[in-house]
Amino acid sequence: MPPDPATPTPADHDSWSTLRRFLPYLWPHNNPGLKKRIVIAVFFVLAAKATTLALPFAYKNAVDTMTTQNNEAVMVAMALVLAFVLGRFTSLVFDNLRNITFERVGQDATRQLAENVFQSLHKLSLRFHLSRRTGEITKTIERGTKSIDSMLYFLLFNIAPTVIELIAVGVIFYINFGWELVAATGFTVVAYIAVTRWITEWRTKLRKQMNDLDGRALDRAVDSLLNYETVKYFGAESREEERYASAARAYAQAAVKSENSLGLLNITQSFITNALMAGAMAYTVWGWSKGELTVGDLVFVNTYLMQLFRPLDMLGWVYRTIRQGLIDMAEMFRLMDTDVEVEDPPSAPALIIRRPTVAFENVVFGYERDRTILNGLSFEVPAGDNIAIVGPSGAGKSTIARLLFRFYDPWSGRILIDGQDIATVKQASVREAIGIVPQDSVLFNDTIGYNIAYGKDGAGEDAVRSAARDAAIMPFIEALPQGFETEVGERGLKLSGGEKQRVAIARTLVKDPPILMLDEATSALDSRTEQDILATLDRISRHRTTLSIAHRLSTVASAHEILVLDQGKLAERGTHTDLLKMDGLYAEMWARQQNEE
Repeated sequence: MPPDPATPTPADHDSWSTLRRFLPYLWPHNNPGLKKRIVIAVFFVLAAKATTLALPFAYKNAVDTMTTQNNEAVMVAMALVLAFVLGRFTSLVFDNLRNITFERVGQDATRQLAENVFQSLHKLSLRFHLSRRTGEITKTIERGTKSIDSMLYFLLFNIAPTVIELIAVGVIFYINFGWELVAATGFTVVAYIAVTRWITEWRTKLRKQMNDLDGRALDRAVDSLLNYETVKYFGAESREEERYASAARAYAQAAVKSENSLGLLNITQSFITNALMAGAMAYTVWGWSKGELTVGDLVFVNTYLMQLFRPLDMLGWVYRTIRQGLIDMAEMFRLMDTDVEVEDPPSAPALIIRRPTVAFENVVFGYERDRTILNGLSFEVPAGDNIAIVGPSGAGKSTIARLLFRFYDPWSGRILIDGQDIATVKQASVREAIGIVPQDSVLFNDTIGYNIAYGKDGAGEDAVRSAARDAAIMPFIEALPQGFETEVGERGLKLSGGEKQRVAIARTLVKDPPILMLDEATSALDSRTEQDILATLDRISRHRTTLSIAHRLSTVASAHEILVLDQGKLAERGTHTDLLKMDGLYAEMWARQQNEE
């Protein structure tokens, strides 16, 4: 069965704060059409409730009329019965017209919230996305967006009408039976609500545990499936099955406890409501025995209490649903409120490139404060030059690419493009000016054509084909039965490493940026394809500023200048020939790679 999300304790979140943040979705200020729909839906609620409250009067009078024996009484009783049935039908019509009117409001609110969450997630830093658990994030978004529709429905069409009906029944009972029955009804309702709240809060820990275990099971399943090949490499199927099974067993045990406690809640609620029913009907029979009440009054009281118990029977479920909705939305709002690590300054201008120069000025940065990656790194890349960045693993090569794309801001120092500090301009304009072919190319689960065209919004077929030819992938695509419409699978796993890399290169060629970043761009290619790609990259980089991050030094030997990093600092710089003559770190790396080859 579906998960039973945890009901929060007051310490879990500020319910009123969450509710206040939720209200704009209930009453969208910029959409008068939806406001009108809400008003009409509320009218149908009131009309349905008024019809329902009038039904017991028709029922009572029909029964009282049937106690007399004459032809006129038969006709009156028949009319009252028909009116009762018509009223029931009319109430149902009003309820469904309410649902039809309100459906667009609920769906629009859900859509708007989902869009806001999706937008917020894309604003968060790379640090957040590297540390996230995809399964848990997905579950949080799913619960939060779905809860808003149920919250809207229950607040408008269950809680409010029940309060109205409770007040109306109290007034009717007072007029017809006196304060005693009103007091008994009020006491029972208060006791019912108190017991429901107490038992539901008692279930909080069980439900929260179920929520956590459900997220853990989903996270383990998603993580295992995303690492399918790794699981197969190490023959770890049984281990993965046991990890998932242990989480599933823990969830099942918590679910059993939660459902058992739900049974206790239902029994307690039923005892309270039936005690009132027995007392009220006994009171009516006693009044009838004294000649103060009629037979119809018994039906009258019974009908009103049955109508009142119907929403009260759902009170525990509604209460849990609303509390669940509050915690689900609070979790999602916390996700939306996650600090954005890299933000644009207010009124930041767009980056304007006339000469695509790149400069690092005394840049200091690390992913964690206790571990510095770049230690005062400074260099400049002239416009149109092809600069290579090499060095041992951990020297900070890939960090340069992440800083240049402004996934992070440096602790100190500046990064300049055409003399403009990228921390003072719009991030989108910076990323628009840079194209990258990463070492690990991840593709969307779509077609080859879609992935190539993704490099530029609105890219045409001619641009896609030209980029595919330049990336030396056109012969492969033409050999496929579906050509550009071939599905690449999740993360592009249906393609080989070299094919994925060539698609990534084609995607960057479609973008046609003034600055090109090649992060081990040919690392997954065979020697023959590598030479073809290198020739292509050499040709397309002639009129661009190019930074090539490389581990295999032979791929960057023709660069205008090579920067050698060591422990986050610039250790050496020069052409390939100059660096060999220095007989330093570069020469050592070159000699080692030549020996290995």
